[in-house]
Amino acid sequence: MNARVDIAGSAALAVAGMRSGYGEAVVVRDVHLTVQPGEIFALLGKNGMGKSTLLKTVMGFLPLQGGAVSFFGEAVGGLAPHLLARRSLAYTPQEQALFQDLTVEDNLRLALRDRTQFAAGLERIGVHFPFIPQRLKQRAGTLSGGEQKMLLVARALMTRPRLILIDEITEGLQPSVIERMVRVLRAERDETGAAMLIVEQNVQFALAVADRYAVLKLGEIVDTGPVGDGAVAARITDQLSV
Repeated sequence: MNARVDIAGSAALAVAGMRSGYGEAVVVRDVHLTVQPGEIFALLGKNGMGKSTLLKTVMGFLPLQGGAVSFFGEAVGGLAPHLLARRSLAYTPQEQALFQDLTVEDNLRLALRDRTQFAAGLERIGVHFPFIPQRLKQRAGTLSGGEQKMLLVARALMTRPRLILIDEITEGLQPSVIERMVRVLRAERDETGAAMLIVEQNVQFALAVADRYAVLKLGEIVDTGPVGDGAVAARITDQLSV
């Protein structure tokens, strides 16, 4: 049974009855969830459960086959990705999304519509990732795997988005980098009030960074709640093991 979450008009993101997939293959079925302004929400699940499909549908890369999506009360289901970006929604995909042959600076500038914002954005992200201002002329493809993941997050933060969608950012990262990601994302939320929807398999990271969580299994939400419950980690781990 899909765990239904009340839809609030003031939510940063509200997904109501989402149905989505690839052609005739339905992957996400009747999903309901909300992310409140200033909230970090973790969506957990194993590979192939529909997590990335849900994010791609919210972001307009896949068609919304049923249900509705709203962004701060505005219906946005079916809008093209560039129109969502103009509404201050940022997306960090799981797939390699950097332009490997471009410099670090060029990759960061691609996030900005107003190029005059670059200096202020660089100063902000330099606090989180000090190596980035020092490597502006380096080709992105020559950064380490962890540095490339940090550059992806930094690019999403450049515009001070109101909502950030982050897909499997900890995959392949060392524990020290994962700990930095926790600090960076929580600091960004505290500083700017940005809401975040984070897709993850790493339960420890998700519970360290998020305020609430949901578990997605075979395209349906089977559990959801606050992370403060002491039994949450064990319950989620059990759900992901079957």
